Amino acid sequence: MPPLNSLKAFEASGRQLNFRLAAEELGVTQGAVAQHVRALETLLKVKLFERHARGLTLTDEGRRYLPPVRRAFDMIAEATTNLAPHDAVVTISSTPSFATKWLVPRLGAFAEGHPNIRVRIDASNTLANFQTDGVDIAIRQGKPPFGPGLVAEPLFASELIAVCHPELATSQHPISAPEDLQHHALLEDTHGQWPLFLESALGGRKAMEIKTTNFSQTSLAIDAAIARQGVALTNRAFVEADLEANRLCQPFPFSATAEEGYYVVAPREPRNSSIVMIVREWLNKQT
Repeated sequence: MPPLNSLKAFEASGRQLNFRLAAEELGVTQGAVAQHVRALETLLKVKLFERHARGLTLTDEGRRYLPPVRRAFDMIAEATTNLAPHDAVVTISSTPSFATKWLVPRLGAFAEGHPNIRVRIDASNTLANFQTDGVDIAIRQGKPPFGPGLVAEPLFASELIAVCHPELATSQHPISAPEDLQHHALLEDTHGQWPLFLESALGGRKAMEIKTTNFSQTSLAIDAAIARQGVALTNRAFVEADLEANRLCQPFPFSATAEEGYYVVAPREPRNSSIVMIVREWLNKQT
């Protein structure tokens, strides 16, 4: 195996075709570079360069030898880079609606405050498995405990409100009380909370006849409400920005608190405890 310094001198000289420029690149003297190259030629028993007054040219042997030597140095550099610390990555699991309407709009601020932590969102209605799915933190709606070896911190309660486009609330059939919903389509998601909500809103009075349009995700029902297609029932936290921007309104003040709130769930002993703690603390500060 040729000495590493001799190979470095040959590779630099082969790129620069000049001992002086190679020496400047390597931070040694021109004489040292020339000496290392001569030692390599002696060891290999081949001539690698033709020396000229104003520089060098590679011999046929030098031209064949330079590319694999250069690749070898590139491989060493890549391997060394791969050993260096990378930005931390944390994977958060949540439902698509939670990710779209609550989590994603806040990630820009997190990235500014924590530039060395990259967040990966696993948005799925399937319950994440911390052991097999590579998930670090999950946002779950329900009641703790969520499983052995997991810790859960409350994020926010699920306050349900009816929302619609402001023009729909003042249309031919205006909406100012729960009874007025009978004239409009109710946009329903998979949680099926409209009957319970109306029962509470009407104070136990006989529920009115309603017509519903069903969606597989809460976010789709919210988008349909923004598009004036009816009245959606949703968590207030999901539509705060839409209410502030007047894309939606709450046509009457009644709200209901669902039994199952939202929680930040993580393993008791996470893979990267310091990063998980930072993200958990940040999530709790958002409410």
